[in-house]
Amino acid sequence: MLAKTLSYGLFGIDGFPVLVEADVANGLPACDIVGLGDTAIKEAKERLKAGIKNSGLDFPTNKITINLAPADRKKEGTLFDLAMAMALLSATGQVKIQEQYIFIGELSLGGQIRAINGVLPLLISARKAGYKKVIIPEKNSKEAGFISGLEIYAVKTLKQVVDFLSGNILLEPIKNSSFEEALKDDDSYQNDFANVKGQASAKRALEIAAAGGHNVLMIGPPGSGKTMLAKCFPSILPDLTFEEALEITKIHSIVGQLDINKGIVTKRPFRTPHHTASQISITGGGSHARPGEISMAHNGVLFLDEMPEYSRQTLETLRQPLEDGKITVSRANMTVTYPANFMLIASMNPCPCGHYGSKNGECRCTPAQIHRYLSKLSGPLMDRIDLHVEVDSVSFSDLNDKVSEESSASIKERVNKARKIQLERFNSSSHFSNAQMNHAQTKKYCTLSKECEDLLETAFNSLNLSARAYDRILKVARTIADLEGELCILPQHIAEAIQYRSLDRKYWV
Repeated sequence: MLAKTLSYGLFGIDGFPVLVEADVANGLPACDIVGLGDTAIKEAKERLKAGIKNSGLDFPTNKITINLAPADRKKEGTLFDLAMAMALLSATGQVKIQEQYIFIGELSLGGQIRAINGVLPLLISARKAGYKKVIIPEKNSKEAGFISGLEIYAVKTLKQVVDFLSGNILLEPIKNSSFEEALKDDDSYQNDFANVKGQASAKRALEIAAAGGHNVLMIGPPGSGKTMLAKCFPSILPDLTFEEALEITKIHSIVGQLDINKGIVTKRPFRTPHHTASQISITGGGSHARPGEISMAHNGVLFLDEMPEYSRQTLETLRQPLEDGKITVSRANMTVTYPANFMLIASMNPCPCGHYGSKNGECRCTPAQIHRYLSKLSGPLMDRIDLHVEVDSVSFSDLNDKVSEESSASIKERVNKARKIQLERFNSSSHFSNAQMNHAQTKKYCTLSKECEDLLETAFNSLNLSARAYDRILKVARTIADLEGELCILPQHIAEAIQYRSLDRKYWV
């Protein structure tokens, strides 16, 4: 007898429907699973046999063939176990499936339904395709609660699924969770700008970066506070919108780094890969083309401490995602595009010893050593960093000053106001910040007066800026104007934005 059920597979951060067909025919006892599945799927026949028997149900002693269609598309993971079990039980008449359900879950040997990775993108794809009812593992229920428009049933065991479909027990759909309540429950940060003495210019640059989603490079001697400033940066980032949170959660769910007790990411990611990290771990890839650190930092921050210590090849791979906000991972079996719209916060010393240009220390490096050190950062990469900030050593008087520094909470208020302006500005597009503006939007929202044009022309010619640097100056000026609540970009906004482009000419001439 033939029976069919429906499941969903993962490709990148999107799901695709998988029709599970189970045929039980006369013949020698055997169980074959076909349909281009990986090793985990091939091994499912042993989980099916033990799980069904230990649930008090009958596993047929016939010739069993299970097909996962479309058969020419690669399928991975254990998320098809529940759908295969239900198709097999339906084919043997042990359960009747009256309505169309999507079955997602891993089956244990004892008949329990285990949690799987990537439930959120699967449910979103199923909703887009018009499906209405889904059965998932109970441990994935928190994550699923943030998806509306679906009847989602959370189950613990295979026997519970059979009893529910047979009408022996009643299950209520998962209640929708409130994203606003989740945000309220997670509003603490370990680092605060109130604990950072001095460095007013660096704090100002980071405030602009947080408000507009801009990239920042901090250059200064060791011990000047660059790493501390970067660690405080998440505390002033604007609140996540629900759409941004869903995008982040999809990626973290696929990788298996989502807290199942929360169900959704409520803070912007802050990823800090070590300089010895491989290129694949940064960009993504491997045998299964998984997301890398830059995708894990989507809608958040990628912090590269001591940037020149990373290999030049790794740094150069950042150029395309910094420009496009996405990265395409190509492997022999598949080509996957992942979102990678992150803010790059980088720090570095001006030379190997760290004291080139410092007012307190004396540089001991030769010109050749300095050139070799800085040459790891190419001009095209520097062009993609909006704000270049010089961070010098903090004086004793600054450290001993009893005056309280401005807290992250007060800075974040200004950042949220500026970001609200941008969300209203881009409400008809998929953009969330000024840094994401395309050329047409930049031309529309960054109109300049004659005085601003003259100022920008002078800087463009004297600093020998590129067209990309020109574009980024306009975006930074737009963010500065938003922070001040100005409708138009004023000359002082252009002047401040130009100031943040001068360091690349100082060090990389």
